[in-house]
Amino acid sequence: MMRRLLSALVRAYRLFLSPSLGSSCRFEPTCSLYALQALEKHGAAMGSYLTLARIARCHPWCAGGLDPVPTASPRLFGRLLSPSEKKPS
Repeated sequence: MMRRLLSALVRAYRLFLSPSLGSSCRFEPTCSLYALQALEKHGAAMGSYLTLARIARCHPWCAGGLDPVPTASPRLFGRLLSPSEKKPS
């Protein structure tokens, strides 16, 4: 349910606000499309994390370019959700 709500907010941004701001995204796919793909592929929590990390990377000194949504879970969430492996001593 949360994923659908977040996706609806992003879609509303794309429909109402984005056209008046113009296209100025440095990345491909655009940040809003990236957000929709991340939410669909990874769910509300991880999708939001990936989206916020992407937006944080967008600044005037960033080169931008192709930046697709990762297929694997981000490492931060991977450690929290999967059982930890014991290292040999």
